[in-house]
Amino acid sequence: MASLKDMRVRIASTRATQKITKAMQMVAASKLRRAQTSAEAARPYAEKMDAVISGIAAATSSSPGASALLAGTGKDRVHLLLVCTGERGLCGAFNSAIVRLAREHAQKLISQGKEVKFFCVGRKGFEQLRRTFEKQIVESVELRSVRQLGFVNAEDVAEKVIARFNNGEFDVCTLFYSRFKSVIAQIPTAQQIIPLVVEAPAASAGPAVSYEYEPEEDEILPRLLPRNIAVQVFRALLENNASFYGAQMSAMDNATRNAGDMIRKQTLIYNRTRQAMITKELIEIISGAEAV
Repeated sequence: MASLKDMRVRIASTRATQKITKAMQMVAASKLRRAQTSAEAARPYAEKMDAVISGIAAATSSSPGASALLAGTGKDRVHLLLVCTGERGLCGAFNSAIVRLAREHAQKLISQGKEVKFFCVGRKGFEQLRRTFEKQIVESVELRSVRQLGFVNAEDVAEKVIARFNNGEFDVCTLFYSRFKSVIAQIPTAQQIIPLVVEAPAASAGPAVSYEYEPEEDEILPRLLPRNIAVQVFRALLENNASFYGAQMSAMDNATRNAGDMIRKQTLIYNRTRQAMITKELIEIISGAEAV
């Protein structure tokens, strides 16, 4: 059995840990509001951009001169998985959930005879994926030094992905990230961004709206398609940022509560042990006095 001094040290150590987890919870809570606002503000623009390009693409995808970003290469042998995760841990299963979804998708493609490559955005995703797919990781980008995520960060990633596509390194690119739903719910999401997936309008949506573009659609698409990829990556980074702070806030709240439970249990054991030692000493004193 541990001595009373060891128990006091253990209780003090647990209290110090509780203070750290509580502080981290408060920091995550303060940063969550801004991250959540940014993520929610980016959704309408990204969804509208996707809808506009889908509308233009529906009319031009079958034309002989359609962009490869829209029509694809005509095959799907090589897949690039663009996995966006966090730069830090202590956030529960946030990073693991995204990596698990990407890993399952990769295993499915490999079982079908496809070739899989990884492009990691975020240190935690790279560290987890390199354990099993080290040779398939073609590039890794870390944003740990970036204090405020900006469109330029997403644009840089998008340019690297497009450059690899233009060099013929892959045929299909799928983006993986965690969509923010609430503080306790983050949804791992997979979205194909190359070639663009054109969804048919729902029957209940009514007749399709026809737009006239100036300049023509064929001239707009070569500029809109790369920008749309950057917009979707930017949205994924913002969603990830909000999801990270939500997950970290929940994880640190649970850790703080667990530390409180441990302190109570350790204090109870300490008091019982101390009382038993005092009782033992009293018995020894009384026994000695009676013997005299």
